[in-house]
Amino acid sequence: MSEAKNDLKHIAVLAFPFATHAAPLFSLIRRLSTMAPQAKFSFFSTKESNNKIFSNQGRMESIKPYNVNDGLPEDYMISFANPHEPVEYFLKAVPGNFKQAMEVAVQVIGREITCIISDAFFWFGADIARELHVPWVPLWTAGPRPLLLHLETDLVRQKMGGDGKVFDVPEDRTMDFLPGFSEIRAADIPKELLYEDAKPGIPAILYKMGKMLPRAAAGVLSSWEKLDPDVVNQLQSRLHNFLEVGPLVLTSPDPVMSDPQCCLEWLDKQKRGSVLYVCFGSMIMPPPHELAELAEALEECDSPFLWSFRDNPEVKLPEGFLERTKEKGKVVSWTPQLKVLQHNATGVFLTHAGWNSISESIVGCVPMICRPFFGDQALNTRTVEAIWKIGVGIEGGTITKDGVTKAIKLILSTEEGEQMRKNVEHLQDLALDAVSNGSSSKNFEALLEVVTK
Repeated sequence: MSEAKNDLKHIAVLAFPFATHAAPLFSLIRRLSTMAPQAKFSFFSTKESNNKIFSNQGRMESIKPYNVNDGLPEDYMISFANPHEPVEYFLKAVPGNFKQAMEVAVQVIGREITCIISDAFFWFGADIARELHVPWVPLWTAGPRPLLLHLETDLVRQKMGGDGKVFDVPEDRTMDFLPGFSEIRAADIPKELLYEDAKPGIPAILYKMGKMLPRAAAGVLSSWEKLDPDVVNQLQSRLHNFLEVGPLVLTSPDPVMSDPQCCLEWLDKQKRGSVLYVCFGSMIMPPPHELAELAEALEECDSPFLWSFRDNPEVKLPEGFLERTKEKGKVVSWTPQLKVLQHNATGVFLTHAGWNSISESIVGCVPMICRPFFGDQALNTRTVEAIWKIGVGIEGGTITKDGVTKAIKLILSTEEGEQMRKNVEHLQDLALDAVSNGSSSKNFEALLEVVTK
């Protein structure tokens, strides 16, 4: 093998192909590829996920996608009614599907794998890296608080989980045994975190992940150090080479952000800070009774609204709603979300409180109304409301007409809402500082050294 071939780095990238996991990983890889011309990146995900990510990217010499088996039965139809089922099928196919595709990539590139970068969900990355005698670098695509809980699952169960079988802890019991968690309650953490006999699927892999992460050559997070310093200090003491390199939407922005339904043009016509933006992510659809309540609230409130709606609004929303609200509202199938949140007409964001959405809302300087559904979303909501004070959770935890109306008025029309805007502006400043030769910039340089050494 030539000297040039020996100098070539071949980095395997293992993406979790659901929700918005693969996009931030790809953003990180795209930035690494511009800084490491001596490296080839083999990006492994399902065909559907790769098609979404690579369809508008054009030709990239150093990043090549490879499809892995998604584990789905033939003729399987994905439904909003059970969004977790494809995940369960996929997890039955790992890690064999990745190993098989990695062998193909080695033949194509003509170079053995020199580093593995994976979604942190893939605990098995540690084992594959050990077999290949290469570094493992997991990316945690959510926030720092849930990550600390997954690292401290055994302690959380000891303090909060009763007998490990039945959740019998008062929901208002606080987690003051962890620094920075005195405002977090039992009700705010995923219930499966408390059960020793974790169900197969995501709960089980998160527990395994918590055990494996200390073996990583570096642990990477799409956040920034001054956002949650108490929690960051805890993570730095538990993980080797813990590197926050975000927010990735600032450090690795999408070079192609289309707006086929003219959302930004519509926002240009609205008053500054007046618009309610509604989006519940790529996997979640609120139940029918909540959609009806939300539609009624939007119809009666004075605020213009932009709603990113993943399903058929003609079928799922109340009859006549679209016609009755067409003068003040816009319902679309997709939005350039970051651009929407950065637009000066956007005044409040009704969200499921996923980490990407929260990060983008902070970058856009927009307070939030949170309706969490599963996973870390309740914890994120509590953090937004009680710790950062940059938004509120929906009253009662589910969408009602009165709850939405009250939250909109609170954020757009009161001194408390004005203070939320000041608080989120402060966090936005911290994010901008972090990526402008601050901690995130320095951490990225450290990451580049680990990946290419």
